[in-house]
Amino acid sequence: MFVRWQHCTTFADESHTTRDKASYQHGKQVLQFLLFLFLLCRGCEAGRCVPNLNGNRSYNPASLTKGGGVFDSRQAIRVETRNVCCKNENKTFLRKNMKKIAIQGIEGSFHDIAAHRYFVAEPLKMLCCDTFEEVAARMRDDRDVIGLMAIENTIAGSLLGNYEVLRASGASVVGEYKLHIRHSIMCLPEDDRDDISEVNSHPVALMQCRGFLSRHPAFKIVEHADTAGAARDIAASRNRGHAALCHAAAAGLYGLKVLKDGIEDNKHNFTRFLVLADPMQADALRDRNRANKSSLVFTLPHTSGSLSHVLSIFDFYRINLTKIQSLPIIGREWEYLFYADVTYDDPVRYHQSVEAVRPLTSQLKVLGEYLEAATPDLTDNDL
Repeated sequence: MFVRWQHCTTFADESHTTRDKASYQHGKQVLQFLLFLFLLCRGCEAGRCVPNLNGNRSYNPASLTKGGGVFDSRQAIRVETRNVCCKNENKTFLRKNMKKIAIQGIEGSFHDIAAHRYFVAEPLKMLCCDTFEEVAARMRDDRDVIGLMAIENTIAGSLLGNYEVLRASGASVVGEYKLHIRHSIMCLPEDDRDDISEVNSHPVALMQCRGFLSRHPAFKIVEHADTAGAARDIAASRNRGHAALCHAAAAGLYGLKVLKDGIEDNKHNFTRFLVLADPMQADALRDRNRANKSSLVFTLPHTSGSLSHVLSIFDFYRINLTKIQSLPIIGREWEYLFYADVTYDDPVRYHQSVEAVRPLTSQLKVLGEYLEAATPDLTDNDL
């Protein structure tokens, strides 16, 4: 009886041992998985992951072998943990440091090109808008949004409507950029010049290429809301026989073929863009110590010599008036808003001149103080 009981006990012990081994293996797997999750979280929290702006950091497991070249799976877990952390932290770093830029137009437009050249090598999130009023609305809705707006062209002149958009927006001018405007004619890869029957582009671009277009009277000219938008639509619709006038960069973006570059009538074609920001964010985007240009808007009494007196004060303080533009005040006949750009080399004299002018005006507002942009060199191949 004792022997049977001992035999039964031994069988039971072996059965328990088998189940214990299975439970042990299962528990070990669970612990390894929990260890992986712990290392993943701990690695990120400890700050061991260094952000990489390129987002392409990789590790070679072969470099982690020890002694006889046996690969250690625990090291692989650490490597994978750090790699995942770096990727996640890169995305977070980029999101936090990415500037949001509102422009009129789409990718490949002159506004898009100017924005990327002004904020060179910086990560940007482009907010493409249909109108300049929408650009201002984006800035009102989000104080972190920066606006970029064309204000004048050396051939087409001032964009008068944008002066009112600027004034009404309440934004501050924190910078400017002068872009050399080059136009190209482009079409689908399977088309050639003899196949072109219609040319699409923005009215200003068409006007700036009148000489080229006049030499091709068979072209039907159709206006489009945006230069790059014309290229995008031709590519998307596969419009055979259609061509777009825009910057050559749009061809690469939308898979088109450039038939001819530099078709603008006047090579001295520049557009000046203003960089706009919420007044509370302005100082973070400009260096006041380097500012040498200012944009002002003021109104004057409807009396003889009122504008002359203002200009005389700027002359007395040796302030250079680089531009003045008048626009009518709606609802007040024969009264005008004056938009002026001035440059200076002495900030003290500049501020003294503004305070001296203020009593002579009905209203005066400084739209922004910033660093004057250099005019690009026409010999620069990147233009």
